[in-house]
Amino acid sequence: MATYLSLLNFTDKGIREVKDTLKRTDAFKKMAKDHKVSVKEVLWLQGQYDIATIIEAPDEATATALLLSVAKLGNVRSQTLRAFTAAELENILGKVA
Repeated sequence: MATYLSLLNFTDKGIREVKDTLKRTDAFKKMAKDHKVSVKEVLWLQGQYDIATIIEAPDEATATALLLSVAKLGNVRSQTLRAFTAAELENILGKVA
């Protein structure tokens, strides 16, 4: 499973309905499960981003489908980064010339 870190910001709609953020997070977790994606963590932030999520997905296409499904609801915009564990990085570094 590949790990992804998503940094999210509320849209105008999302911030107007901020009191529903926990309900929306529960819906996100259900949607992720339906996509065969594991939600490892959801964190609310201070600063440049409002929320961070850590998910594990079987592949990039699955992660992207989930995040596009969330984005089309209109409450958040996201920036997603592929993240690597130490074991994965060790394997990558073994291939560095």
